[in-house]
Amino acid sequence: MKEKRTDYPGKQMYDLAAQLFPICRSITGNGVRQTLAILKLRLPGMRITEVPSGTKVFDWEVPREWNISEGYIENSSGERVIDFQENNLHIMGYSVPVDVYVTLEELKRHIYTEPSQPDVIPYLTSYYKENFGFCMSENQKNSLPEDTYHMVIKSQLTEGSLTYGELVIPGEREEEIFFSTYVCHPSMANNECSGPALAAQLAEWLLERSERRYTYRFVWIPETIGSITYLSRHWKERKSRVIAGFNLSCVGDNDHYSMVETRYGDTLADRVLKNALRHHGKEFTVYPFLKRGSDERQYNAPGVDLPVVSFCRTKYGEFPQYHTSADNMDYVSPEGFQGSFEVMTKVVCALEHNWNYQVKVLCEPQLGKRGLYPTISRKGQYDKIYAITTFIAYADGKNDLIAISDRIGCPVDMLIDIAEKLKENGLIAAVEER
Repeated sequence: MKEKRTDYPGKQMYDLAAQLFPICRSITGNGVRQTLAILKLRLPGMRITEVPSGTKVFDWEVPREWNISEGYIENSSGERVIDFQENNLHIMGYSVPVDVYVTLEELKRHIYTEPSQPDVIPYLTSYYKENFGFCMSENQKNSLPEDTYHMVIKSQLTEGSLTYGELVIPGEREEEIFFSTYVCHPSMANNECSGPALAAQLAEWLLERSERRYTYRFVWIPETIGSITYLSRHWKERKSRVIAGFNLSCVGDNDHYSMVETRYGDTLADRVLKNALRHHGKEFTVYPFLKRGSDERQYNAPGVDLPVVSFCRTKYGEFPQYHTSADNMDYVSPEGFQGSFEVMTKVVCALEHNWNYQVKVLCEPQLGKRGLYPTISRKGQYDKIYAITTFIAYADGKNDLIAISDRIGCPVDMLIDIAEKLKENGLIAAVEER
């Protein structure tokens, strides 16, 4: 029996996600710092930035920092009904401190459930209005007997900062490929831990490449307020350099792939990701920008206008485990991560080789004398020869590699090999970027 590999990228990403999973994160606080510290061990070149509470960021303001050490509900016998230490989703994010004894009726005013999924703990937050709350399953709430209950949340809201990480991998050109993912949710595997794990693996893979045509920039940020904060400091430079960007979210499950387009769905990022998904061999769904919901909103905002799409397996909000305790490490898999990694490496390779090509001979070139056409005709050779001759037919200087791939239905990675052979034989030349 063949021994199962344990060192392939999908397994490495799954293991990293498992390491990040237990951490209680929010849009600010020590959970974000702990998460970034783990990622920085893998990527020592990551720069970590702190932006103070109260900082004006476009139309927003960096909120106070939130940290929590303990939270529970106790019955009159001192038994803990729920405990933050057992599942950090039990406490509503950004809850203010509380330490009171209440009746069951009063307790239920502060309990949140998901009635349509009676066995799961929902994920809730109250970032911008002071509040507190506890989360549990609907079944557990309904089973609570009449009693006196002790509600305790030991948290702090203080003047602190918002934290994000950034890594730049230089290339031959200042033009950038941009990757963004978020580090602001507590223990949810697909919605939270998968994006940072994929971004880290891609960054390591890029660092190992001996040649890079473009500069690659990765950011690990709190969702929404983090992207707004980052853009408030860097949007002009990013706008002048980013040619394609990808927001990575929910990339560890085993279901089909999906993407959310840019505002008009016509950027290089839209084109290359659609092309990679089309030839990856699994079903995929393209959502228009009208179905946005993650940081593609901020990157595509009028005036900012960065060409950033979102890449997912099952799109956020479209799987029943989303924002619940059911989004655990059993919902993601090494195979799910591996598929997402393969899609994004195909995207990078396509961008690195995406030139406009111009054929250098008039009329149809003689491929046989260059060893590019078989001297004996055999069954099964036609598809390969057709790909070469059809590539040449559209190498008129007007089409980049992605456009040719879309036109003739051949994967970009196959066309990269064809282009290299044709260049070696002096039949085509790269005449224009992208």
